[in-house]
Amino acid sequence: MHRCRYTGSIPIFIPGMPVPAKLGLAGGPLLVALLLGYKGRIGKTDFYMTPGANMILREIGITLFLASVGLLSGATFLDTIWNGGYWWMLYGAIITFFPIMIAGIVAWLMKFNYLKICGMLAGTMTDPPALEFANSLAPVQAQSTAYASVYPFAMFLRILIAQILLLITL
Repeated sequence: MHRCRYTGSIPIFIPGMPVPAKLGLAGGPLLVALLLGYKGRIGKTDFYMTPGANMILREIGITLFLASVGLLSGATFLDTIWNGGYWWMLYGAIITFFPIMIAGIVAWLMKFNYLKICGMLAGTMTDPPALEFANSLAPVQAQSTAYASVYPFAMFLRILIAQILLLITL
């Protein structure tokens, strides 16, 4: 079976960059999911998910994500920091900062209420525990809706900014 070495990658040409950025295996499915969610239905196939199924998948996803992050995170942490890892921490701070600032400016300009701002900031941080905290503030869906509307764009920006930083530093 022949496999293309660029499977799952869509090149995005940015003027001034020597190599095109690629969405890869994280951004490609995210972009397709956004388009399918926007379309809603193709033929007899409906892309709607019931709230119960959404909640189950969200809880399973949060659990698996947090478990995978915590498994081996501390084994070589200090060694990594001393050997140039502080640059990667700086890049991580930049990648985190820009989507949050964009959401903050949009929320300020549009005069969103506190619950929407909490959901937006949790979405821009791509932080499910922050969404759980925001959901505990009030029994409404405003924060979850804001989270769901901002999360895909923030994830897309993170992937793009990370690749731009890599291209600049190499």
